[in-house]
Amino acid sequence: MVDTASAVPQSPPARPRSSTPPLQRPPRTALPEQPQPPGSTLIGSVQRAMRLLESVAEHEDGAPAKQLARETGLALPTAYHLLRTLVHEGYLRRDKGLFFLGEAAERLGSSGAAQKRRSTVADTLAHWRDLIGVPVYYARYRDGEIEIMCVSDTPGNPAVEEWADFRETGHAHAIGQCLLSQLDEQARRDHLDRYPVQAITPYTVRDDHSQLRRLERMRRMEPVVERQEYALGTVCAAIPITVGATAATMAISLPVRHADRLLPAARQLQSEIGRRLGSIAISISI
Repeated sequence: MVDTASAVPQSPPARPRSSTPPLQRPPRTALPEQPQPPGSTLIGSVQRAMRLLESVAEHEDGAPAKQLARETGLALPTAYHLLRTLVHEGYLRRDKGLFFLGEAAERLGSSGAAQKRRSTVADTLAHWRDLIGVPVYYARYRDGEIEIMCVSDTPGNPAVEEWADFRETGHAHAIGQCLLSQLDEQARRDHLDRYPVQAITPYTVRDDHSQLRRLERMRRMEPVVERQEYALGTVCAAIPITVGATAATMAISLPVRHADRLLPAARQLQSEIGRRLGSIAISISI
């Protein structure tokens, strides 16, 4: 375990800035054979196009327009018109008279799979949040940046407010320290060159050299603990997770008045991660 609350208090400077990085076609006549629900407007051409997409998806080796028209119950001229439109938009591709799913449709499928993986992570965090009774965070280090991927909290146990950009203050919070501890020395120095250490509370480490020494002392797979270095009145702990080349972490936070619960809660989270890591390993690589 590494306790990172040993710096001498000093007056906090002004708060650093915080940064925050969101189609419609004309309606057409609804399909006559499908009654419209009360109070709604169905766009028939969209319905027909979706039926064609679903039919194409059922044919791994492709299908001709006549077969697709027959399977979807569409007139052949209508099917041809919609198929040409879908090919033009990239949702289908045509090869030797057969239609296949196009790149645009495949991107939709990939996005759906990614959303499912995100949902798996969110559900897991919510389970741990309720089980342990603390806010739970999932973050990772990617392309030189700290990314907070998911936070699960409740009104009774709120998450820490991001009053200073988490990406720029990784030296101060347990999440950032945990992620940086999983990097090699060159990657750590590169990160601190881009985001130099700055004291954002009286307890924050005061310079890059001290931060690098602290990271070197952190023991592999031990919880990283910080007390009021990022936010006054709050203590945090982060559990390191490495899946392949991905540096990641699950973390918790508590009000400082409940600091005695921090380590037991962190150990409980670590135990839960050990039991569930296999089932969410793919999901945390999103």
